[in-house]
Amino acid sequence: MTAPTRSPSELRSMFGANLRQLAADHPSISELARKLGINRTQFNRYLSGESFPRPDVLARICRFFEIDARVLLEPVTEISLNQDPINNGFLRDFLGTGVQNIPEADFPSGFYRFARRSFLDHDRFVTGVVLVARHNSSTFLRGYESARSLREQGLPTNPDAREYRGIVSQQENGVSIMVSRRRTLTGSFNYLNRVASFENNFWVGYVTRTAPESAAGTRVTRLTYEYIGRDHKVVLPAARHAGFTDIDALMPYHRRLLQPDVPFN
Repeated sequence: MTAPTRSPSELRSMFGANLRQLAADHPSISELARKLGINRTQFNRYLSGESFPRPDVLARICRFFEIDARVLLEPVTEISLNQDPINNGFLRDFLGTGVQNIPEADFPSGFYRFARRSFLDHDRFVTGVVLVARHNSSTFLRGYESARSLREQGLPTNPDAREYRGIVSQQENGVSIMVSRRRTLTGSFNYLNRVASFENNFWVGYVTRTAPESAAGTRVTRLTYEYIGRDHKVVLPAARHAGFTDIDALMPYHRRLLQPDVPFN
């Protein structure tokens, strides 16, 4: 089906309505116009649908609001829904604010060593390394399951099968992380709260997995994160030793935070 042809006045009207909605999140129109490098009088004409920006000015507006040129053709809420399922007009004030601009001091970028009880074998534990990185205003997580652990379970060990990624969101008393494997085959929810330690580099919380209730497995267990920065002398040995381990092989402070003898509730 061919899209209907829009008249210049219809394009100006759609752009003006979208620009008004985008500008609504900014307390000062004058300040917004200044940041965009647009004369305030001219900016008011864009808002009212009386005028339309030159291509270079339109590109500047799109970059500033992180939106594309569909701002001419579709309501901005529909564009956002298509572009970003979290930070859109419907969820922005509920989920979107949490994933934006998490302070480095609260959850720094770099590598983390984690530990938790195994979901499949109550007497064993799992350790690993993940990378937390920032892109634009969002904070992401990336990691790989241990090839040795997957091999023990008879599962594929190629990189695509091992990789998982997630997005970090700030909570009142910590951070949460939604994590999924490729094609959303499996996922988990992580919650972490910073705890007092010598270098202020430990978090403890819990992780839940997306699995049906079963007497043969656990769906939620305690989780520890230790920030180890980007020093390869620390990161590489931690990655090499990732996978299933016994309680005695856990690092002492991880073992203390996991409280293996205390039931999780």
